[in-house]
Amino acid sequence: MIRNHWLQLARVSSLALAISGAAGIAQAQEVVGEARDEIVVTATKREEAISRAPLAISAVTGEALADANANSLADYIVRLPGVVFNDYQPGVSEVVIRGIAATTYHEQGQTTVGYYLNEIPLVEPGFPIGIPDIDTFDLERVEVLRGPQGTLFGSSSLGGLVNYVVKTADASKLDAAASGLVGVTKNSHGELNYAAKAMINVPIIADTLAVRVMALQRVDAGYLDNTGIGVEGSNDFRTRGLRGSAVFTPGPDTTLTWLSTYQDTRFDDQSYLDTDTPYIRITQRAETQKTDFWLNSLRLDQGLGFAKLTVLGAVTRKNNETVFSYPYPYVTGDTTGDEAAYSFGTADATIKTIEARLTSPGTGMINWLIGTSYMRADKSSYDQIFQKGAEAFINANPAGFGGVSGSVLAPGDRIYGYISDGVNEDLGVFGELSIKPIPALELILGGRYYWNRYQATVANQPGAVSGSATGSTATVEEKEDGFTPKVTLALRPNETFMAYLTYSQGYRVGGINPNAGFLPTIPGSYGSDTTDNYEAGVKFSLFDRKLYIEATAFTIDWSGIQARLFGPGPNYYSYVSNAGGANVGGVELAATVQLTPFASFSTNITYQDAQLTDFLPDTFAPGGGYASGTTLPGSSDWSIANNLRFELADSPLAPSFEVAHRYLSEAPVAFGNPNTRGNFNIVDLRVAITAFDKVKLLAFANNVLDEYGILNAPFTDAVAPAGSIVRPRTIGLRLDWSL
Repeated sequence: MIRNHWLQLARVSSLALAISGAAGIAQAQEVVGEARDEIVVTATKREEAISRAPLAISAVTGEALADANANSLADYIVRLPGVVFNDYQPGVSEVVIRGIAATTYHEQGQTTVGYYLNEIPLVEPGFPIGIPDIDTFDLERVEVLRGPQGTLFGSSSLGGLVNYVVKTADASKLDAAASGLVGVTKNSHGELNYAAKAMINVPIIADTLAVRVMALQRVDAGYLDNTGIGVEGSNDFRTRGLRGSAVFTPGPDTTLTWLSTYQDTRFDDQSYLDTDTPYIRITQRAETQKTDFWLNSLRLDQGLGFAKLTVLGAVTRKNNETVFSYPYPYVTGDTTGDEAAYSFGTADATIKTIEARLTSPGTGMINWLIGTSYMRADKSSYDQIFQKGAEAFINANPAGFGGVSGSVLAPGDRIYGYISDGVNEDLGVFGELSIKPIPALELILGGRYYWNRYQATVANQPGAVSGSATGSTATVEEKEDGFTPKVTLALRPNETFMAYLTYSQGYRVGGINPNAGFLPTIPGSYGSDTTDNYEAGVKFSLFDRKLYIEATAFTIDWSGIQARLFGPGPNYYSYVSNAGGANVGGVELAATVQLTPFASFSTNITYQDAQLTDFLPDTFAPGGGYASGTTLPGSSDWSIANNLRFELADSPLAPSFEVAHRYLSEAPVAFGNPNTRGNFNIVDLRVAITAFDKVKLLAFANNVLDEYGILNAPFTDAVAPAGSIVRPRTIGLRLDWSL
């Protein structure tokens, strides 16, 4: 079996090398204004130049993010090879890497991609309360690792991970920066987009103690008109953030870092619509959403001579509050105005983590890393549906409700109530051993032993929607342990070429099924699922480093898929089924070329084929499920991002001009769903000038051709809004200042 995978990978690798060889100067990688091998990444839990790291990794520096006018994930993550973004609801939208997803909405269980901030996990097991989309201001870089990362990071890394690296206090200098933005989006009816951001870094004791503080607020004007509530540009979105850090370095071998990060988002109305009616959505009330998270961490880096000790502990608290409007008649038959049904959901989570590891100095023939980690996540949620007048209506019509009173089926007009409480624990022991029998050859052996436990209770309260006068409760407690291996063979014959082969594994923990104990046709819980990744890659430079190319080929087996499925309307009860298997095979190409001293071009190209390899049963689907060969939801065959940049750094005002293009091919949005997303081209333009090396003025036009691109449409119901779209043409100015 393994031999067959490596044969398949060899064929795909040949294609990757052929593409990269044919690319020449016409195919190129993202330009970031600095030599690629100068970017040092830490997502491998040790510092390493990205061009020498034997894994598929992209890193976007803070400078590159600023040049691209990127504020949130949707602005830059989709331009990286192998990455798409299920952009549906701010604060809970999900990154998908290498096509590992069973939905384009939200995974019912743990995400398939891990999210970290300075190596601190941001997302808990199970259905995530929120997925923080960190604003890019004052970021050092964003690192994106493609392929399973179960060895060093544990669960929730089936497809890869995203690691935000924020800047922390610097005791060597006084520093400050500020940024202001103003812009306008088509169909925003004159409302402006704006942002104000500022940072100050102050040494308290030179080279020993410093503090850093950052604050921001960003508002994106709405571009959808909700005719149901009579509001134009209803989907206004606001982000606020505060970040503080203190770094104490009492000696050359000791660093203590405290970091606190807070960010909240507020959505005045959701941004999904019936995609057949551009820029129009119809709901009977504003569908508001609020999310926030607050992270506090303490980190010790201590040199011990023979190794470096790192101890990192953190507490993260998250909250979510969401309102949805429902077009269904339910109890009273009313579907308009204040009498229409609506839901109100609240949720909160607390994540406590600690990790300790020892890392060898990184020189010599043998190097190693060993560590342990522990996480505990406590979370709860309460979802309710209300319909005005429901309690009185039931009391007035008892025969239609089995003689049960309104105080039982609709107390306070609540016609549905769902409560979920859960605790997850995860313990891991991990390590890597690197052996270099000769300087040009490295063998890396890694593994993680994991043990996890979850205990969860779900309760469906008595209600008219379920038709139950007694409700139901279910409690599940499960434990699991296992081992995830990783093997890498890397060849570095010189400073400009590297090739590697990797086998890695990722896994996701199981959980309690929504509606457990209420729907007899579904199991009470679902188990873990795993991915096995076989990967080959090359990284090399040519023409005195003017051309840089990365090419990666991979094939991934996904087993025991945690598939999120839905029952029929109007209730659409969701549940998870461990069933079927899938394979994703693909090629990723990233290249950069310096065409002239003032012109550069880059491209990221991904081709992938993601299909079920086994029948995936679905009780409510025609034919009872989905056949082998069915494309995974949201998995586009092609994604391409190109960037052409002109920069006259030595001229007065150092003008620059940039054209960015992105293409995403068509893909299904859900199993058994005729809707598709993708099949669009997005073009952005940027022009910048710099004065006194401290002030930069950037003019931008995003989606300049005003492409109506469908990002998502996971629901087929003709009554309800169906999907989300690319933000319409947006133009604006941004002014940056730095000390």
